[in-house]
Amino acid sequence: MSGNEKDEIMRAFAAQEYDVLVSTSVIEVGIDVPNASLILIEDAERFGLAQLHQFRGRVGRGEHQSYCALISRADQPDALARLEALVASNDGFALAEKDLELRGPGDFLGTRQSGLPDLRVALLSDLNTLTLAREAAQQLFAEDPELSHYPQLAEQVRRFWRGEGDIS
Repeated sequence: MSGNEKDEIMRAFAAQEYDVLVSTSVIEVGIDVPNASLILIEDAERFGLAQLHQFRGRVGRGEHQSYCALISRADQPDALARLEALVASNDGFALAEKDLELRGPGDFLGTRQSGLPDLRVALLSDLNTLTLAREAAQQLFAEDPELSHYPQLAEQVRRFWRGEGDIS
């Protein structure tokens, strides 16, 4: 479907020309349709808590009672714990912390969005230490992007990006 077709369908849905909208996860952000009052999420266990929270936020923007229905066939305890956390909280920050606890942070410097990273900095529950370490690294790179004052660190970073050797 072209971008123009999607825009036209969204316009028609917002104008209440359609009562039902079937969508992919593209609906996650940037959609504000106050008359949307029900979202049904199939295979909900496949999404992280932040994404589910975004989906849920697509409804309940108008005057009508709204509902978010999660459909899941999962029987894994971690998937069920994520869905239960979503049901129990509307706090995006609390859900992000729970997702970090349940699924892991993914890669700090890569593309993997969940799971335990090869780079282990601290206990996953020690968010303060992770935040301080990230801020220190950002400050270091802001002041010395080439790490010219830290040649050994610069070499370790190059090796890390090439996927060579131990990064500890």
